[in-house]
Amino acid sequence: MDNQTSKWRKFILVLNCITLGIGYCGGPLISRLYFLHGGQRIWLSSWLACIGWPIILIVLIIAYFIRLKIQGSDTNFFYITCQEFTSSAALGILVGLAGYLYAWGPAKLPVSTSTVIYAAQLGFTVVFAFLIVKQKLTAYSVNAVVLLIVGAGTLALRAESDRREGESTKQYVLGFVMTLLAAASTGLALPLLELIYIKAKKNVTYIMILEIQMILNIFGSAFCTVGMIVNKDFQAISREANQFELGKATYYLVLVWSAIIWQFSTLGIVGVVQYGSSLLCGILIALLLPLTELLGVILYHETFQVTKGLAIFLSLWGFVSYFYGEMKQSKKKEENPIPQTEMVQTSPV
Repeated sequence: MDNQTSKWRKFILVLNCITLGIGYCGGPLISRLYFLHGGQRIWLSSWLACIGWPIILIVLIIAYFIRLKIQGSDTNFFYITCQEFTSSAALGILVGLAGYLYAWGPAKLPVSTSTVIYAAQLGFTVVFAFLIVKQKLTAYSVNAVVLLIVGAGTLALRAESDRREGESTKQYVLGFVMTLLAAASTGLALPLLELIYIKAKKNVTYIMILEIQMILNIFGSAFCTVGMIVNKDFQAISREANQFELGKATYYLVLVWSAIIWQFSTLGIVGVVQYGSSLLCGILIALLLPLTELLGVILYHETFQVTKGLAIFLSLWGFVSYFYGEMKQSKKKEENPIPQTEMVQTSPV
């Protein structure tokens, strides 16, 4: 890989990290806004996390016409093969299920509490990444994982005190269990997404990444649509809009922005997994959880204890540890490059 290509990949990686940050911080907050002011539909909330896929379709159509002008009439609209489509479709159903499970967090728990529980996804990601894609773990990455999990665990010490007034034990426990299952589903989905890239029969371009994201969300939204139909959520939308505490217009704005912001989350995930790894994606998500926690304190006036400050500090420490290790690994590769003859011998035919 030449220096110019390496710089381009790093730029795309950073861009996707920022995109992931917008989605994973903004998504839970706007979902919580929906539930705090009268929204009650969990299937609707999970559906909004996937239904923004037409935005990606518009981008793909524009990119196709640009390629058509440059490359001529032989240009294909899609890069992905039938195998990659099938794998992405199956993963999309898992993503839809994870979105439904995750929606229980903002519905039944404060943002600060649901983020604590969801931090467990990092542990699941590490285990599944090791088993599925044979992710190599360094001392620095293990240290980062431990710090991030301990940081999230410190928040759990005071999670019970954040229970809403009138919240029954049954509702609280249900929200807890569903959010934990969402963490497990996400921890499984990230390595499976990386496996799709590894098994791809061609070079994975950014356009292909967008195609995979769109397919994930199409099938994820289809899964949630079935749930909405069974639960009669579509009929309830107009009724909820009329009863929403912030007004009817604000209700529909919340729905639209939910769909847009959650697309940033999915786009960031597929990009970070491709240009980084599923482990890096899991670590980024774990880092963003205490930041979301802090935003929940600021925007929704949730309580802020010393344990929350400690959790943020440990998470940042873990994040720095991971990237310090990555910098050392990168420097070692530069100092000991693979000889040209060895590169020829190990390159695929």
